[in-house]
Amino acid sequence: MKNQNALAWTILIVLALIWGTSFILIKKGLVVYSPGEVGAIRILAASLFLVPISIPKLRKLTARQMKLLFVIGMVGSFIPAFLFAIAQTRLDSGITGVLNGLTPVFVLIMGAMFFAQKITRAAGIGVTLAFGGTALLMLAGSGGRLSGLNYYALFVVLATMCYGVNVNVIKYYLKEINALVITSVSLLFMGPLAGAYLLYGTDFANKLATAPGGFKAAGYVVLLGVMSTAVALIMFNKLVKIKTPLFASFVTYLIPIVALGWGIYDGETLVAGQVAGIVAVLIGVFISNRKRG
Repeated sequence: MKNQNALAWTILIVLALIWGTSFILIKKGLVVYSPGEVGAIRILAASLFLVPISIPKLRKLTARQMKLLFVIGMVGSFIPAFLFAIAQTRLDSGITGVLNGLTPVFVLIMGAMFFAQKITRAAGIGVTLAFGGTALLMLAGSGGRLSGLNYYALFVVLATMCYGVNVNVIKYYLKEINALVITSVSLLFMGPLAGAYLLYGTDFANKLATAPGGFKAAGYVVLLGVMSTAVALIMFNKLVKIKTPLFASFVTYLIPIVALGWGIYDGETLVAGQVAGIVAVLIGVFISNRKRG
C-alpha cells in the first residue's frame, strides 16, 4: 500500500509538470497554425507515437470495449485538443491552465448525473464558488461590462466537462483494461480523423513548408502530442485505476501553478480580477472534493 501511494503521488507531480507546460506549447503552436491545425497535429502525433503499442492490442478487445474506447478518445483527447486551442486564441496560457482546474468539479457533476454519485452540501458550495471564479475570470479586464465578457473561457469549461465524462467512464466501465491499452487504442481511433482533417481541411502542409517558424511551431505541438497527450494520458489512466477518479483529477490543483509560471515567464500579466477568479476557482475545487479523494 505504501509503494502504491508513493507511485500515485509521483505520477501526480510528474503529470502536473507535463500538463502545466501544455498551455505554453499550445500558445507557441498558435503563432503559426490555426486552432484546428494545432489540435489535429497534437492528436495525430500522439496516435502515431503509440501505434507500435495500439495495433497489437486491437485483436484482444471486444466490440463493446472498442466502442467505449472510441468514446474515450473523443471526450478525453480529440474534442478537448481542439477546444483548448480555440480558447487560447483569446485567453492567456496561464488563465487557461487555471480554468482547466474545473476538471474535478465536472468529475463530481458527471458522476452525480450519470454514475449515481451523491453531491454533498459542501460539494455544492464548492461547485458554486468555482463557477463564480470562472465568471470573474471571464469578466476580468472588461471593466465589468457584460459586453466585454471573454466567452472563450467557455471552450475550456466545455473541455473540462469532457474530461469529467472521460474519468468516470474509465473508472466504471473499463476497469478490466490496463492504462496503456486505454490510451493507445483510444488515440489510434482518433489518429485517422486528425490526419484527414489536416490533409483535406487545412493548409497545414503549405504552412509547414513556407511559413517562417513553421517547423519550430510544429515541433512544439508534436512535443505537446507525444508528452502531454500520449505519455501523460498513459500515466493519468494508470492513476485513475490505482486510486479514485477524484484523486487522479487532483492533478489540476497543481497544473495552474506550472501554467501560470510559464505564462509569467513568457510575459503574461494578471489583473486583480483575474487573481480573485483564480483564488475562487481553486478554493471551490478544493471544497467540493476535499472529502472525496
